[in-house]
Amino acid sequence: MFKNYTFQTSCLLTYMAANRPESKFAPSLWGDQFINYISDSKVIEKYSKTVEVLKNDVRNLLTAPQTKMIDTMNLIDTLERLGVSYHFENEIEEKLQQFFNLNTNYHDDEAYDLYTVALHFRLFRQHGHPISSEIFGKWIDVINGKFQESIKSDAKGLLSLYEASYVRTRGEAILEDALAFTTVTLKSLVPNLGSPLKKQVERALVQPLHFGTPRIEARSYIAVYEEEEHKNETLIKLAKLDYNLLQMLHKEELQQVSRWWRELGLMSKLPYARDRMVECYFWAMAMHHEPQYSRARATLAKSTVIVSVLDDTYDAYGTIEELEVFTKAIHRWDYGEISGLPEYMRPLYKAILELYNPYEEELAKEGRSYASYYAIEGLKELVRGYFEEAKWFLEGNLPPFEEYLKLGQITSTYDYLVPASFMGIGSTRKEDFEWLSEKPKILVSTLIIGRLLDDIGSYEFETKRGQLAIGIESYMKDNGVTKEEAMAKFMELCTNAWIDSNEEMLRPSCYKSRDLLMRILNLNRITYVTYKDKEDGYTQPEKVLKPHIVGMLVDAFDV
Repeated sequence: MFKNYTFQTSCLLTYMAANRPESKFAPSLWGDQFINYISDSKVIEKYSKTVEVLKNDVRNLLTAPQTKMIDTMNLIDTLERLGVSYHFENEIEEKLQQFFNLNTNYHDDEAYDLYTVALHFRLFRQHGHPISSEIFGKWIDVINGKFQESIKSDAKGLLSLYEASYVRTRGEAILEDALAFTTVTLKSLVPNLGSPLKKQVERALVQPLHFGTPRIEARSYIAVYEEEEHKNETLIKLAKLDYNLLQMLHKEELQQVSRWWRELGLMSKLPYARDRMVECYFWAMAMHHEPQYSRARATLAKSTVIVSVLDDTYDAYGTIEELEVFTKAIHRWDYGEISGLPEYMRPLYKAILELYNPYEEELAKEGRSYASYYAIEGLKELVRGYFEEAKWFLEGNLPPFEEYLKLGQITSTYDYLVPASFMGIGSTRKEDFEWLSEKPKILVSTLIIGRLLDDIGSYEFETKRGQLAIGIESYMKDNGVTKEEAMAKFMELCTNAWIDSNEEMLRPSCYKSRDLLMRILNLNRITYVTYKDKEDGYTQPEKVLKPHIVGMLVDAFDV
C-alpha cells in the first residue's frame, strides 16, 4: 500500500547528482499591468469629498437615539458586509457593548425570529462578546432534541443560523447540529429560492462568511445588496465609492512593491522560483485592507515574496550541502557570509539583509527597534525548519506525523509572517511581540490551518512533480489509511483549530486588542480562500486567486 521511500529517494539522489529537482512553475499572470498604474489625483479628491459627506449621513443613522435595537443591529451587519464598517468602529463597538449589556430575553419576544437571533448572536460573537448559544433552544424539539421541522421553510432564518454556526466554540453541540441541519436543508431549498436570497445561499454554501476575506465578501455583497427590496441608496453609494477609493490606494501600493520586485531582479537570477509578487500583495491586503495599514501591507508583501523564493530554494532546487551553508549564513545574519555562499544563493541572501536595513532605521527613529528583532528571529527559525524538512525529503526519512506537524507549524511561514506584519503596524509594542513568541492558542491555530490546508491543496501538484508530500504521506503511513482519509483528518484538525481561534477572539480570553487579533483571523481567512477545495491557489493562481485579484485590484464599480 505504501511506497518504498528509501528506494524512491535513493533514485532521486542519483538523479540529482546530474540534475536538480527543478520545478516548472507557471509564470506570473500579470506582466507589467500593475507596474504601469498611474493614479488620478482629481478623481481621488472628488471621491474623498463625497465619501466624507456620506459617512456623516451614515453616522447619524447609526447613532440616532430612538432607533430600535433590531434596526441598528441590521444596519451594523449591512455596514460590515458592505466593507465600510471600519469608518465607524468606535460607534459600532459602543452600540454592541450597550446592546450586549441589556441581557435581552430572546426567548419570549416574537420580534426575535430565527433570522434576528442568529444575526445578533453572530455579531456579538464576532466582536468578542460571549453570548450563550442556548438562545437557540427555542427552536429545538423537546422530545427528540433536534431542530424543529417548522423552520425548514424559513430560508432567510436558516441562512442566518448557518452563518452563526461558524463562530461556535468547543462543546457547543447545538451549533454543531445547526451547521449540519442548515447545510442539508439550505441545499434542498436552493432551487426554489428567488434572488437575491438564492445568490446569498449559494455563495454561503461554498464560502461561509466567517471564513471569507472581508474585501472579497464586500465586493460580492455590494452586488447582492443592490437587489434588496429595502436597500438604502446612501449605503450603496458609500460602499461603491469607498471600494473604488481603497482600490486606488491599493493599486498605488502594488505599483511600488512591483517596481521594487522588478528592480531586485531575483526572478532572472533564480528562474526556478515562483514569481508571485501580485499574489503576495493580495495576501497582505487580505490581512489588513484599511488605509492606515499601508506600511504593514508593503512590509508583509515583500516579506512574503522573499519567503516564497526561500521556500522554493529549499523545496525545489537546493542540495543538502548548499542549504546547510545557506541556513548557517541566515543564522549569522552578516554581509560577510555572502562570499561563502554558492553563486546562485548570493542575490537572495543579499536581498534578505537589504530588505531589513530600511526597516531597522525607520523603526529605530520610532523607538521600536525591537520589532525587527522578532521578525528576523522568526525568519531564522523558519529557514532552520525548511532545512530540516529538506533533509527529510532529500535523505528519504519520512517522520512520524506528530514530529512532522510540530515542525510543519514553523514551515507554514506564519510564525514569521505574523510578526513581520506586526512590524509594519505602528501601534504594536514589545509586549505584543513577546505575546506572539509565547505561541498563544490563536497563533497556534493559525499555524495548524496554514500548514494543513497547504498540505491538502498542494498534494496533487507535489506528487505529480515526483516530490514526497511529507505531511499526508506520514499520516497515511502512521495510521494505515488512504489519501482521502488522511485529508479528511486534516480538515477535522483545521476545523478544531478554527474553533480554538473563535474561543480566543472572545473576551476576556486574550488581553490583546481586537485589532491585532483580527490580523491573525484574516490570515486564517485568506488561507482558507486560497487552499479550499483541495486547490493550491498560490502556486496555480489562474483558477483560484486571479478572479479575486481582478475584482479587488482591476475592476472598479460604476458610480
